[in-house]
Amino acid sequence: MQMYVVFVNDKPIFLTSSQIKENKYPVYLLKDIVTEEIIHKLKDKKLKGINLYTPDLELGWQEFLSTFNVVSAAGGLVVNPKNEILFIYRSYKWDLPKGRIEKGETVKETAIREVEEECGIFNLKLIKPLLTTYHVYFQNGMKLKETFWFVMTSDFTGELTPQLEEGITEVVFKNKAAIAKALKNSYKNIELVYDTFLKM
Repeated sequence: MQMYVVFVNDKPIFLTSSQIKENKYPVYLLKDIVTEEIIHKLKDKKLKGINLYTPDLELGWQEFLSTFNVVSAAGGLVVNPKNEILFIYRSYKWDLPKGRIEKGETVKETAIREVEEECGIFNLKLIKPLLTTYHVYFQNGMKLKETFWFVMTSDFTGELTPQLEEGITEVVFKNKAAIAKALKNSYKNIELVYDTFLKM
C-alpha cells in the first residue's frame, strides 16, 4: 500500500489514500484538519500515531508539505566488507550520518560529503538510493526535514574520526547483534532506513 510516513517525536503520521485501516491509530480527513492541530494531538501521551486520509495521495502530500518550511538533507547507510553498518552516536542516541544539502550541491554529493565529514571515512562508493524519510522538528518554528538516504560501501580500514563540532562522540561499524541493540536507543526514522535496507 502506498503511503507517506512523517514522524513527530517518533510518532508516525500515515498519509494514505487507502480506505483499508492498516493500524489501530485514529483516522482524520486531511482536508478537515490543520497541521498544527495534528501536532498538538500527537502531544497526547496516549496517542501513538495518526492516519490522515486523502483521496488523491500525491495531491494531498503536496498540500501537507506546503504547510511546512521543508529542510532537505542527505545521508548514507554505509556497509563494509564484513557486512557491518556505520553508526554515529550523537545527542545520546545512535544515528546514521546525514546532513543538510548545501547550495549548488546535488543530493548524492551531499550524502557523500556528510558521511565523510561526520565519520572521517573515505573510499565511499554510492551504490543506490534507498528511501526518503520525513520528520518534524522544532527549531525557530516548526520544520519538516526530508532526508534522502543512499546505500554506500567502503573498504576504508583507517581510524574513524567523529566530527566533534557536530556533537558526534562515536563512530563505529556495527554487526547485526550490535545494530539490534543500538536501534533500541535510536529514532524511528533510522529503524525504517535499516528495515528498508534489509528488504532490498
